[in-house]
Amino acid sequence: MSDQIDWAGNLPLYAAVIIFGYLLGSIPFGLIITRIAGLGDVRRIGSGNIGATNVLRTGNKKLAALTLLLDALKGTVAVLVAATWGPAFGIAAGFAAFLGHLFPVWLGFKGGKGVATYLGVLLALAWKAALVFAIVWLAIAYLTRYSSLAALLAAVAVPLSLFFWFGPASVAWLFTVMSVIVFFKHHANIRRLLDGNETRIGASG
Repeated sequence: MSDQIDWAGNLPLYAAVIIFGYLLGSIPFGLIITRIAGLGDVRRIGSGNIGATNVLRTGNKKLAALTLLLDALKGTVAVLVAATWGPAFGIAAGFAAFLGHLFPVWLGFKGGKGVATYLGVLLALAWKAALVFAIVWLAIAYLTRYSSLAALLAAVAVPLSLFFWFGPASVAWLFTVMSVIVFFKHHANIRRLLDGNETRIGASG
């Protein structure tokens, strides 16, 4: 993938792929799936989040897995569709999908924490770094049972792996920014981790 991003080259097309990515990313699959399943509003349980970890707190592992898959695919599809016009369009659409998941217009701009969509974008742009994410997440989650800690450490490993091994620089900088946002969205989790009050994977609270 080229490092050259000509943002001024075709502004209408950039605007179109950004809107496409945002709207795709803003689909709240966790909320939709749990309501269809008759489990009510997932925002009223656990952390109040619409992501897979909170869906898991309903006790339905299949719905949580489906939420994870669909939230990741939002990012992957956004990148792959937009990248047909060039790599830079894929980067723009992927970032927009990530922001759409975090700040969906349909939910008053109160969305998820972005980890699954982050991974989906990463899979489309740098699949080797996505393997790094998966390995770090699985290892930390297995050892600690903290989904949030696993996500945060994986979000540190990804930009490092991109800068030092997998590149290109444009993707590395993109995920540096996205990782900072992931940390910001996990500020409450970080506080609970430091206090020893964070909920472990599989817990109902």
